Amino acid sequence: MSQTHPTTPQAALPAATVLSVRNVVADAAQVARCDDYARQHTDGTPFHLSAWNLAVCAGCKQTPHLLAAYRGETLVGILPLTEVHSPLFGRALAATGFAVAGGILADDDTAAQALADAAVALAARSSCPSVELRGGWLPADWHRDDTTYVGFTRPIAADDANELLAIPRKQRAEVRRALGNGMTVTTGRDAEERADHHAVYASSVHNLGTPVFPARLFAAVLDRFGDDADILTVRHDGRPIASVLSLYHRGTVMPYWGGGTTEARAMRANDLMYYALMGHARARGCTRFDYGRSKVGTGAAAFKRNWGFDPQPLSYAVHGDAPREINPLDPKYQAKIALWKKLPLPVANLIGPWISRGLG
Repeated sequence: MSQTHPTTPQAALPAATVLSVRNVVADAAQVARCDDYARQHTDGTPFHLSAWNLAVCAGCKQTPHLLAAYRGETLVGILPLTEVHSPLFGRALAATGFAVAGGILADDDTAAQALADAAVALAARSSCPSVELRGGWLPADWHRDDTTYVGFTRPIAADDANELLAIPRKQRAEVRRALGNGMTVTTGRDAEERADHHAVYASSVHNLGTPVFPARLFAAVLDRFGDDADILTVRHDGRPIASVLSLYHRGTVMPYWGGGTTEARAMRANDLMYYALMGHARARGCTRFDYGRSKVGTGAAAFKRNWGFDPQPLSYAVHGDAPREINPLDPKYQAKIALWKKLPLPVANLIGPWISRGLG
């Protein structure tokens, strides 16, 4: 007589081994956990913090997301994403919008890959043809770019005298000339500093043929970052002629949005601005100066090398068959850039924010 045997159920996996990914952008408690994770992670940047993504989305009317990977309830990875919509430049999920760094932070490759897969799925649901990762862990099967951008970082010297000596001879002479031109430097975050910074920045990018970002973007970043962001402005006869908005993170100062007027060139105000920022950052306790990214072969990259900064390749990756192309060095943009330079500045300042908020 045959016997029947009860089926032995498959043992359930311990909760701590089950990996899940959730979009937690609307959960304040989980957002705070993700911020703590970013601050403690070796590769964390200010662009991984919710302050950045929420600020740029509020300032440019885009949509924030925050993917978090968990094993059980243990947070093991994060990926902040900006859903960028633009009638001119298309749609994309960027990690993160308007940032030069960011991307996936995770405890291990399994968690990182799960975040990448979740981003691709989110892009499909959001009708975004591509996902852009700017640094961090990069999936092996995405299109990777290690040659377009370079970054520039070096230590801040112990005092002003040694800072001058750290600058190569020719550039040091430019800084000394700037120091003798009777300019003054102010720092702050108040309404006057914000207005002066935006006016100078608008003039600077107009001269380069690119649209200015909305003033509310800068205001949102300053408000969200609090004491971890400020403005330094160089003035001549009381007029602002060079100004930069900087971020401070883990002992590093990052001059992020800066520029100068036409007058600034003759006065060498930009040289004074960056030298003064090194001293200002040192007084705040910073030990490193991050000059930001530049495209390989550009004048901006050469300028930073002249200051004694060695370029380091930055690695980005894109998923999708139709990635955005918003490189101003692309020949197809040259005629538009030339035309933009000819627009009266008030007209450019009126139209520019509508265009730039979709660059992401």
